[in-house]
Amino acid sequence: MSGLKLFHTTTSGVTEVTPHLAAVEADVQDLVEAHMQTMLGVTLLASEYVIDCVDGGRIDSLGLDENGAPVIVEYKRGTDAGVINQGLFYMAWLMSHKDAFRSLVRDRLGVTAASQILWSAPRLICVAGDFTRYDAHAVREHRRSIDLVRYRYYGSDHIGLETVASVTGHSVEAKRVRRSAPGAPPVRQQGAMAGLASAVDEVLVGLGDGVTRVQRKQYRAYQRLRNFACLIPPQQTKVLVYLKADPTAVDLVPGFTRDVTGLGHHGTGDLEVQLRTERDLERAQDLFRLSYAAA
Repeated sequence: MSGLKLFHTTTSGVTEVTPHLAAVEADVQDLVEAHMQTMLGVTLLASEYVIDCVDGGRIDSLGLDENGAPVIVEYKRGTDAGVINQGLFYMAWLMSHKDAFRSLVRDRLGVTAASQILWSAPRLICVAGDFTRYDAHAVREHRRSIDLVRYRYYGSDHIGLETVASVTGHSVEAKRVRRSAPGAPPVRQQGAMAGLASAVDEVLVGLGDGVTRVQRKQYRAYQRLRNFACLIPPQQTKVLVYLKADPTAVDLVPGFTRDVTGLGHHGTGDLEVQLRTERDLERAQDLFRLSYAAA
């Protein structure tokens, strides 16, 4: 959300609100945690989670994202060179204490969610007033999924988030996917629909900087901070893509777009797009951009 501005409407007109930092770090954490699903696509599991190790520590926010990946969120009011290393320390603890996290998920979200944790793609999200160019370089040297997110307050209770840097971790599973089917979800069938799925993948990744892929057995998710699209392995006659675009804001076309709000399906998103030809893919690109912008 580069260049984000928030305006406050009054009886005398519209006035621009000056962006500023929070008074204290806890204010940032409280606001993000209160709206974590909307802002980050993450379900909050615990706040100030105490870890049991020699050095001790508290994870600011511990959660599970839309694809079932563990997420650690660390906050800093301003610029703090230690936030990345602190988060990585907690990440190392998490990956060596999977049973503790699994129990937390089971207690909060149930047995099914606990059995489907995506251990191959844990994430660290650092939310701070700003980052240095050294921070952005440092995250590219790590093999973990890390998002650096700059915040600004607008007024007393509105916040804007801007991704400064986003790096996808290099998991064993991700490498296996790239070897077996570069650029597309692993599929058994070949032919027209597999080619169409590959073209969809290229379009989604090319929408802008910071797009990352997350592979699950039933779908491939495309993220900024949150999922904006989910590509389903191709069927015999069509490829399905689920988007975060609002179905009520779209002119639905039978056989091409469908409102699936409240209907069960793999992946995330309430707008289903059905693709059968390259022409359908061209028609869908405005919808892809709409969903990308919303994320």
